[in-house]
Amino acid sequence: MCQSRTLDKQGKCSRFLFPLLHIRTESDGLKPGMTLVHRVHYERTFKTAQCKGSHPHCQASQKRQHTGESQQQGDEEETASKADIDTRSLEGEKLSQYGTLKAAVSNFPFNLLHLNLQAPAQVPWVLVSSPRMLRAALCTVFLLGALPSLAKESRGHVSVVLLGATGDLAKKYLWEGLFHLYLDQVSSGHSFTFHGAALTAHEPGQRLMFEVLKNLVCPSDVSPDRCAVVKDQFLKLSRYHQLKTSENYTALNQEIETLLQQEGLEEAGRIFYFSVPPFAYAEIARHINGSCRPRPGAWLRVVLEKPFGHDLKSAQQLAVELRTFFWEEEMYRVDHYLGKQAVAHILPFRDQNRRFLDPIWNRHHVERVEIVLKETLDAKGRTSFYEQYGVIRDVLQNHLTEVLLYLAMELPANISSAEEVLRHKLQTFKSLQGLESTSAVLGQYQAYAGQVREELQKAQDYVSTTPTFAGVLIQLDNLRWEGVPFLLTSGKALDERVGYVRVLFKNRAYCTQRESLREAGQSQCGPKQIIFYIGHGELSCPAVLISRNLFKPIMPEGSWKEVVDRPQLRLFGLPLSDYYVYSPVKEREAYSVLISSIFHGRKDSFITTENLLASWEFWTPLLDSLTQQVPRLYPGGLENQHLLDFEMVGRELSFTLEEPVELLHPDGQMPSDYRTIQAKFRQSPLVSAWPEELIAQLATDIETAAAKAVTRCGEFHLALSGGSSPITLFQQLATHHYGFPWRHTHLWLVDERCVPLADPESNFRSLHDHLLQHVRVPYLNIHPMPVHLNRRLCVEEDRGPELYAKEIAELVTNASLDFVLLGLGSDGHTASLFPHSSSGLDGAQTVVLTESPVKPHQRMSLSLPLINKARQVAVLVMGKGKHEITTQISRVGQEPRKWPISGVNPSSGQLVWYMDYDALLG
Repeated sequence: MCQSRTLDKQGKCSRFLFPLLHIRTESDGLKPGMTLVHRVHYERTFKTAQCKGSHPHCQASQKRQHTGESQQQGDEEETASKADIDTRSLEGEKLSQYGTLKAAVSNFPFNLLHLNLQAPAQVPWVLVSSPRMLRAALCTVFLLGALPSLAKESRGHVSVVLLGATGDLAKKYLWEGLFHLYLDQVSSGHSFTFHGAALTAHEPGQRLMFEVLKNLVCPSDVSPDRCAVVKDQFLKLSRYHQLKTSENYTALNQEIETLLQQEGLEEAGRIFYFSVPPFAYAEIARHINGSCRPRPGAWLRVVLEKPFGHDLKSAQQLAVELRTFFWEEEMYRVDHYLGKQAVAHILPFRDQNRRFLDPIWNRHHVERVEIVLKETLDAKGRTSFYEQYGVIRDVLQNHLTEVLLYLAMELPANISSAEEVLRHKLQTFKSLQGLESTSAVLGQYQAYAGQVREELQKAQDYVSTTPTFAGVLIQLDNLRWEGVPFLLTSGKALDERVGYVRVLFKNRAYCTQRESLREAGQSQCGPKQIIFYIGHGELSCPAVLISRNLFKPIMPEGSWKEVVDRPQLRLFGLPLSDYYVYSPVKEREAYSVLISSIFHGRKDSFITTENLLASWEFWTPLLDSLTQQVPRLYPGGLENQHLLDFEMVGRELSFTLEEPVELLHPDGQMPSDYRTIQAKFRQSPLVSAWPEELIAQLATDIETAAAKAVTRCGEFHLALSGGSSPITLFQQLATHHYGFPWRHTHLWLVDERCVPLADPESNFRSLHDHLLQHVRVPYLNIHPMPVHLNRRLCVEEDRGPELYAKEIAELVTNASLDFVLLGLGSDGHTASLFPHSSSGLDGAQTVVLTESPVKPHQRMSLSLPLINKARQVAVLVMGKGKHEITTQISRVGQEPRKWPISGVNPSSGQLVWYMDYDALLG
């Protein structure tokens, strides 16, 4: 006997097809455990009007009329008529609804309505003492709108499996989103079951899960009565599973298959939501692929939560693992920011307002773009996650980058096409300029290190360099956005919780009328900006704001409404009355939006594998360059004041205020103390400092040497090495030394790889990108090494070294360069002079061809004899990776064949070592 279910026309249980209230019937002659089967018929006139087609229920009815069942039907119709509700008690709209209800009941797709007499104790029962009250109870259910339209055929069954069903994300957002999905789709014709799953054993796991489900709430526009009914049904359709072994997954699949078979349901598809750590993805994916895929013809949708890797390499590895088990179209990577209403409206806003935005959405009119997410909460309780990822991986690499793409991408012809949007996103990634360590400023709230030591049981002297605040400057290399700074900012323990996107336009107007007389909609002197207000903050809700002196936007009337109250509220220095302000007609939580999109198979708000890898490819170099950077400490909250304010200087970011010394090193040694540890290194002067201070000092020393040389003989000859360490020096010289005598400076290269000069591995290319294109050096004063002659690279017959040596001899007095900058390799090499090199370590040659142990093998380099003729030589050594070789070099004598750097010893000039603390002290 079927329990708590309706019977379909084939006599199969259909509890899950149309969710019904459990109704217990008490009447004379019925004992506990017995059932009452009651046929429901519509009035004869309505029946005649409806049963003229090929509907199976009509055919069944017509067939019965010809098989002698008409008398039985008449008796039952009389019984039903006596039990009918007095419709005179229904007035106005209720009467109309009841008429509609009768039509709905008449089209009930099951011939029999089965009422259960028993159910679990926790289910609330409606006590019905007569058929009349039964009909009244059912009518009440219909009038509340709790049941779907019964005229609809089933559109298939959907099984939703939430893995990590008792975790924080599930508790806060996912169960709520699934409940809202059910609330929206209860009338769609789909049937559902919801399977919560975790590693916890069945009883405690079930208890935890249902504690969450009992606290679910409906949107404000849903009536309390309807909410209570649908919530009750949602709980009945939800169950808990322990998914730990392959047998557990097989059992889950068997349960779903059994349900489909018993209920006679077609399977529409299955959703598996991975609310679990990424390290568990591969194993779960293997189980799903092996034993939990849906029937042929049904879809599978696998939902993945960030983080999607830690860097490019780990993201690639995870992508390969997942592709082993799932097709790309089956995977939905969630970035919940794309479900936030203000963010989701960026592309539609640009599309609907093309005629206003096309002329001004470019570098000629936009001053800068700010993408900001600030939080007041700290990382307490999440330090295990935060120590691995930090704020850049947690927020900037995903949420804020996606927002940037929506703003900067060329607008697709069809913004609803996921393929077109993805293609334009990938094009935008290609135009993003690479990030350097100077592209970012980092901070860490003071209490963070203590929280890490406590939660992760670290030693008391443990020091964390994980940033909890970051500001990053991004620029694009395309005609639309060249030179426009995009500032991405996020952090914890800040002064307010707010998220917004602010496009600030240039203002070239000058207004003679005083400010108090200007009208916001007419005066061109006020700030011009478009703001996508993501939430919280002063407005406390999503919104789109457009300065009145820009244009009145086109907004979709059904989903966005204009806000006219709170005119005196000030936002970004202006009263709200200076903006056109629009907010959603109905606010929706981001996860509810995204879960609905998953159910409907819309992929435009999710991250594809290609999109993900492009993002990691862009961010990983910056993350690698920041591994040794010490973040600025800040107290947190309102006490931060201006400590985290930063400014743009060229392509660099820097804090506007000097860091308070006592805040940085309250208990440890100061940089000035380190300077006194060792004033000499290998009998030569040593400058040691934190990286930023070290580069600043070296740049200042080079400028001082340049000024002296120009005063002395009218020109300055500077030879620079390649590699990664000098890049920050080049940027420092380009953006902080405006008094540098570039017009009188000749630039030479210490060494060069044998690749074309435009090749990314070329030292000259690096010099060009980070220095030459930002300063005014006369063209004839730039001297790249001649590695590419006669359409070939570093061929001895082309005599490239001789040509460069001749050029130096002709332009540099006594071939004595004024300043030579060298680096130090981990094997002791300098310039491109390697251990046991056959040339360049001695002899008369001043420029030589050498062989590197790493690709590209062929190099051209100044020789040690030429380097030692220089007036001043600087050796720049940075990073923990250089600590070991630094220690070794400090102990050896002059052995250039084994340690080429040890042969640097200017005959009449000065050698100065510039080392950061990591290289010097480890």
